Amino acid sequence: MAEHNADRVTDWNGQSGERWVAHQAQLDARLAVFGQAAIEAAAPAAGERVLDVGCGTGASTLALAARVGAGGQVLGVDISEPLIARARALAPQDTPALFRVADASSGELPQGAFDILFSRFGVMFFADPTGAFARMRRALKPGGRVAFVCWRGVAENDWMRLPMGAIKGIVPPMAPPDPEAPGPFSFGDRGRVARILTAAGFTDIALAPFDVSVPFGEGATRDAAIDNAVKMTLEVGPLSRALVDQPDDIRARASAAVRAAFAGRAGERSMTINSATWIVTARNPAS
Repeated sequence: MAEHNADRVTDWNGQSGERWVAHQAQLDARLAVFGQAAIEAAAPAAGERVLDVGCGTGASTLALAARVGAGGQVLGVDISEPLIARARALAPQDTPALFRVADASSGELPQGAFDILFSRFGVMFFADPTGAFARMRRALKPGGRVAFVCWRGVAENDWMRLPMGAIKGIVPPMAPPDPEAPGPFSFGDRGRVARILTAAGFTDIALAPFDVSVPFGEGATRDAAIDNAVKMTLEVGPLSRALVDQPDDIRARASAAVRAAFAGRAGERSMTINSATWIVTARNPAS
């Protein structure tokens, strides 16, 4: 597990972080609806203090900052220096948002300082999720709130299911991952999420399904939109990792297969992709 975390930090401070920054505007636009749903569940009020875990390039942090206003504060933390640098560059001067390169699962956090623990797809990668949430809970005030959004299963998320299904028979199959190993879909089982949060000391735990179709890829024409969707898929996310050591001919065949899969989706200047998540809420006991 420690090795996984070290590899993750290295990856997000290298190629993955750089590629995410390169596609930042488009990725944030695609994920905005999920972040907004989690923010509504968190219901931040003026003057509150929020910890945004895995804040990426800061879109959710800045949205939270707009809700808490000048009398509040939002601290966005992420393990990736490139993402935090981009977040700081995008932040207006007068925002009550701060950004810090840190691992919320192991780094120092102020005790009892926050009203809300928030995350947009940033909590599914902890090597020890129960320990991480127990640690983060101590940063909450008594009675403080939790709200985060996480992916459900692979089969329900076309952004993963379509391309990974398309490369079957082209790329040598990988060993199926442990469904509880750190990764984007490790919180797909609602029972597991509830057990983690309960063991970490939270109460009033609730998981609500949030399903939405989002635009994937963009371009002036349908062909350009499909090309953009394929490019992003090959550069950002699990498919990019599956192809990283493959020879050029395999990569070319995989790219063609992924393009055919996206071409089957509806859309003129973007593809419509089904996405399935949980909006998770919980509370730190008042005493």
